[in-house]
Amino acid sequence: MKYEVVIGLEVHAQMLTDTKIFCGCSTKFGSEPNTQTCPVCIGMPGVLPVLNKKALQFAIKTGLATDCRISSFSRFARKNYFYPDLPKGYQISQYELPVCEHGCIGIIVDGNVKKIGITRIHMEEDAGKNIHEGAGTYSFVDLNRAGVPLMEIVSEPDIRSPQEAVEYMKKLRAILRYLGVCDGNMEQGSLRCDANISVRLINQTEFGTRTELKNINSFRFVEKALEYEIKRQIKVIESGGRIVQETRLWDPNRGITESMRGKEEAHDYRYFPEPDLVPIVVEKEWIDEIKASLPELPDIKRDRFVTEYGLPETDADLLVSEKPLADWYEEAVKLGGQPKSVANWIMGDLMRLLNADNKIIEDCSLKPNQLVDMLRLMDNGTISGKIAKSVFEEMYTTGKDPEGIVKEKGLVQISDSGEIEKAVDDVISKYLKEAERYRAGEEKLMGFFVGQVMKVTKGKANPQMVNELLKQKLSS
Repeated sequence: MKYEVVIGLEVHAQMLTDTKIFCGCSTKFGSEPNTQTCPVCIGMPGVLPVLNKKALQFAIKTGLATDCRISSFSRFARKNYFYPDLPKGYQISQYELPVCEHGCIGIIVDGNVKKIGITRIHMEEDAGKNIHEGAGTYSFVDLNRAGVPLMEIVSEPDIRSPQEAVEYMKKLRAILRYLGVCDGNMEQGSLRCDANISVRLINQTEFGTRTELKNINSFRFVEKALEYEIKRQIKVIESGGRIVQETRLWDPNRGITESMRGKEEAHDYRYFPEPDLVPIVVEKEWIDEIKASLPELPDIKRDRFVTEYGLPETDADLLVSEKPLADWYEEAVKLGGQPKSVANWIMGDLMRLLNADNKIIEDCSLKPNQLVDMLRLMDNGTISGKIAKSVFEEMYTTGKDPEGIVKEKGLVQISDSGEIEKAVDDVISKYLKEAERYRAGEEKLMGFFVGQVMKVTKGKANPQMVNELLKQKLSS
């Protein structure tokens, strides 16, 4: 541990508006190339942009949720650079006067809360997309994304490991999704991450030379790219070389970062105030109105789940990680489900099945009331815990109610003492040697006998009655 890692993240979040930031074109994903454009977003001469008020509202909402100071006066700037997918030759962004500044997000590190500072949150327009695959010797440009509204959320260099970076990204994504301002879909590019990373000796106060990793689009790649870049920088320093400030790209297929270009400084973009847009003046009354509309955010919901439902913190952390998951859990509890039992079924069987199918809770045909009905069947002795497992999977697969599944498949638990006693007697008579060993002190064989009785009864026997009868018969 000779070196310390210093990481700052720049996260670009596409805002969930129906139209673009400066025109009325649709932001819908996946449309035919260049069908969602107009003279404004493709930069035709003589057109004027008009700010989408919803985008400004979403930026303010995000700033309030991350403890930022909301600027009553901010303005847009032109960021000048040339690239084929930037039709105007500049990007409308914010520079010296962003809409939100000086906030923070709390993440859990080694069981403790660590605050990651947020330098700024500003609005900007997205660029188009260059398409190189399948174009032969040509590259195509799709301008559907040009003008799509983005928030750039810039952290302080407070992150000290790839794992902390992932936790910060996950928490930020959860906040954005709770607010309903971004869908957080990294595969579709609506949440993207650039990482600034440097290393320095443990006792060194000044930062090392940083490199920037561009457009990382999954939590796994964030971690892998940062791990590789840390090792690369340390290797360069240890071999007597020096780190060059540059922009690098992560190649997930080869698991390496590659140099893309020398890093531009701010003055290279020739920022100047956007002349076609008036400064933004935000009244305190509107900020207060937006603040009052904020939903219960992940940290607050987590604390409430711990105090109100008596959940362990680890359970609450998982359940509040996605708002739809937290809502699903809470609906089941409000319908009468025992809080810890409901949490166990969600975190165990439900998450296992969803992960196996690569689904999210919104895609699940199993409803909270069905889980609660199944738990009642367990509580009243209609089905055993083992039968409940198969009933749960059938509910998940078909969406059928538990009572119907139990009747259809004949899964009612056997609680008739005579029937269970006969099964117990049959098993003991079949395994006389094991019975003698149990009586001689091998009490661990009880599990074997229980298993055999459950096998004979096809898992339907009441487990408590089975245990009681076995103890009684094997002790005599």
